[in-house]
Amino acid sequence: MAGHSQFKNIMHRKGRQDAVRAKLFSKLAREITVAAKAGLPDPNMNARLRLAISAAKSQSMPKDNIERAIKKASGADGENYEEVRYEGYGPGGVAVIVEALTDNRNRTASAVRSYFTKSGGALGETGSVGFMFNRVGEIVYPAKAGTADAVLEAAIEAGAEDVESDAENHVVTCAFEDLNEVSKALEAALGEAESTKVVWRPTTTTPLDEEKAASLLKLLDAFDDDDDVQNVFGNYEISDEIMAKISG
Repeated sequence: MAGHSQFKNIMHRKGRQDAVRAKLFSKLAREITVAAKAGLPDPNMNARLRLAISAAKSQSMPKDNIERAIKKASGADGENYEEVRYEGYGPGGVAVIVEALTDNRNRTASAVRSYFTKSGGALGETGSVGFMFNRVGEIVYPAKAGTADAVLEAAIEAGAEDVESDAENHVVTCAFEDLNEVSKALEAALGEAESTKVVWRPTTTTPLDEEKAASLLKLLDAFDDDDDVQNVFGNYEISDEIMAKISG
């Protein structure tokens, strides 16, 4: 498995569930607050907020936490977060895109640069690796949502561009600007999705040996532990055999 979706699987294998969940909830809450602040605090009138709430619900974030994050957006003393995207190269020449929400751009840029450097990589200019990715909407349903044919038919009706089905999931892809409408149509046809989000999907992948893969995982860990970093995408490819060795 490669790229943007593998990081979630890696994190599940690491344990540290309580700490990981607390940090995840904090990041989800930050996105909800920023989304509510950027538009109306009503998810029916604010597509970004609707997607942020959907992402939070898919991770079993309590309703109270979600409501608190929305209310925080209307507070006069609330933090002002800025959206920043960083691009660079990690171990083995892997292209990496980092999305952050920060109240101190200098702090975040310095931290992100240090993570890249310590891993043997380098922070690049904006656009230095972005051309290797397509920004798309991704909607994931569990396999039990329906047969591959049924989900494909629903996706076509909803205006999606592609569906990949396997034993565990149906991954529906659409143009990122269509994500809100496509996800609504799919929800009406198939029920609530497991996750709904905008992702950077690599157009090509870079296979890694065991040493480079281990270095990359340390880099991903560093990003995950940083409160300002929201999402990380890469064009890495790690074989199941190498993952088993590293995880073992």
